[in-house]
Amino acid sequence: ELALNDAERSRGLMFRDKLGPYDGMLFDFYQDAPVSFWMKNTLIPLDMLFIDARGKIVAIFADRKPLSLTPVGPSAPVLAILELRGGEAAARGIRQGDRVIHPAFR
Repeated sequence: ELALNDAERSRGLMFRDKLGPYDGMLFDFYQDAPVSFWMKNTLIPLDMLFIDARGKIVAIFADRKPLSLTPVGPSAPVLAILELRGGEAAARGIRQGDRVIHPAFR
């Protein structure tokens, strides 16, 4: 799924009670910016992958605790965030420095 506008980015994966192993949401900000995310109203654990304009994963915050109000984010600006079911990044061998292939990235 894609979150392409402010309303979609604000809601994200809130209020969902499940997310499949091949499901996720890409939040595109259209320009590099310093961003952080929290888990407000998010009922399931998530992996958050912070991605720069070239598609490089600059940070992974794995297995974020549901409903946590503690924001997380890298010190570097990013273009997008990919949220996956908690534990999926590790299960698939996804690591910081890997590249994401998608039209959003140059």
